[in-house]
Amino acid sequence: MVPALGETDFGPRLLRAVAATLPVASFSIYRTGARPAIFTSGSLGVPDTTRDCWRAYLSGPVQHDRTFRDGETAPLRLCHITAGEVPPEHRAKVYDAHGVRERVSVVEREASADGALFAVNFYRHDGQRPLADGQLADFGEAGALLMALARKHVALAGPAAAPASPAQRLLARCPALTPRELAVCERLLRGMTQEGIAADLGLAVPTVKTYRNRAFGRLRIHFRSELFALVLAPEEGASAQG
Repeated sequence: MVPALGETDFGPRLLRAVAATLPVASFSIYRTGARPAIFTSGSLGVPDTTRDCWRAYLSGPVQHDRTFRDGETAPLRLCHITAGEVPPEHRAKVYDAHGVRERVSVVEREASADGALFAVNFYRHDGQRPLADGQLADFGEAGALLMALARKHVALAGPAAAPASPAQRLLARCPALTPRELAVCERLLRGMTQEGIAADLGLAVPTVKTYRNRAFGRLRIHFRSELFALVLAPEEGASAQG
């Protein structure tokens, strides 16, 4: 595994190594928080919809996802959840839509103000046997090693693994956005309420709503979930009109 660190085949090799002992068919390594990013992902023996899952996750479910919160005071922890345990929207968009039945992850909290999490995830799909307690225990014992490998790979992969900030992505789509409109959008992406944004920026709540509405109008969207989708969508040559 070590020779693949920083290389394009790191992800597939990692998945094959884990799939030799766990009934999993896809994986992802990502970071949540104010600057969410998926660093690598892939599938083995099933259609690769991992990027579609990521975009679906950021379109709404990420805002209410509590599945990583158990034992959140621990610096490094194992998280295991089945499709039946996640909220309906999350289950429908991410699990049911892509045939995912179970997820096991090694999660570490980032040393950042936005409370971001760095997660190494593996997914069981339709037709695969459920994860057994012994397999989960073995996975947990390997958690620290998996996290170290994933961290090292992301560091070695270099700037290509570091995505543009949400503000940069939004400006690329709509250069007409003003600094205040961008500031409001960035805070919406962090999950802040309009009242919280008003307090953070020293504005009145109606003013925040005005900036939000103007920004959404320029971006041709209506809901916060669409804002998440825009930030994660592939870059396009044409930008929204101001």
